[in-house]
Amino acid sequence: QVQLVESGGGLVQAGGSLRLSCAASVRSFSIRAMGWYRQCPGKQREFVGRISADGSTNIADSVKGRFTMSRDATNNTVHLQMNSLKAEDTAVYYCNIRSARPPAPAESVHWGQGTQVTVSS
Repeated sequence: QVQLVESGGGLVQAGGSLRLSCAASVRSFSIRAMGWYRQCPGKQREFVGRISADGSTNIADSVKGRFTMSRDATNNTVHLQMNSLKAEDTAVYYCNIRSARPPAPAESVHWGQGTQVTVSS
């Protein structure tokens, strides 16, 4: 099974920083990608960033230059460093992974419970 645990959310003033972490517990699965999405109040869930198995990173244009992503040595934990936070960054942030059980070709998508980030002005 795959289980995701998110941490690091909270309340911060505009211009401040937060570091979100997502720890994945996997058994008999290979992680293909780990990423973050967010859902702002009154809006659809949107892509924030992703790290693929090969280490390549994609960051949404809306946060590029302010947010960065990284993995730990185990490749089972992903971090989202958020700097220069704005009020518009207020959202529930969700960890997302894609995994597979080789040699099966099908991939599975898993979501964390979400962690609240609130940026005050």
